Amino acid sequence: MFPIVRLIKDLLIARRMPPLEMTGTHVSNHICWPWDLDFWLELNNGRAMTLYDLGRTMTAQRVGLIRAIRQRRWGMTMAGSTVRFRRRIRGFERFEMRSRAVCWDDKFIYLEQSMWKRNGECASHVMFRSAVTGDNGIVPPTEVLREMGYEGATSPMMPEWLAAWCAADALRPWPPMQEKLV
Repeated sequence: MFPIVRLIKDLLIARRMPPLEMTGTHVSNHICWPWDLDFWLELNNGRAMTLYDLGRTMTAQRVGLIRAIRQRRWGMTMAGSTVRFRRRIRGFERFEMRSRAVCWDDKFIYLEQSMWKRNGECASHVMFRSAVTGDNGIVPPTEVLREMGYEGATSPMMPEWLAAWCAADALRPWPPMQEKLV
């Protein structure tokens, strides 16, 4: 179940925070509740992705994306992701989430998020390729940024590892090949 109460709480918190630059880092604090746990009593990987949704929503609120989407009646979607889990987050453990836009190209805005344990260890890191959609498909990021008040903003340079991920993902067959079961 999607954590609606957490989402409302986080949006209210984000609304009271100062605006954030497009590539600024939003920091939020969270607790791993019992309903976030898997069989091994640690943060479930699916729930981690849902919590990342909350961090992106708060970031979108602070950079002005939510306002732009509502005004233009656009939607927002994820067009790809890659995640790396490295440390467990256990029940009732507090952690910090960091969310930011890294760069953009002609179609997508690339978002980076990470969860950090209190001891300073990075528990997980995820990279998202996101798109804003309208009646005619994907809305170019330049138009989205203009609507957000960032007229003429130029993207920071795409990190080499991110460009490599994009190139590798472009080689992936779509639709996936159907294997025959014997």
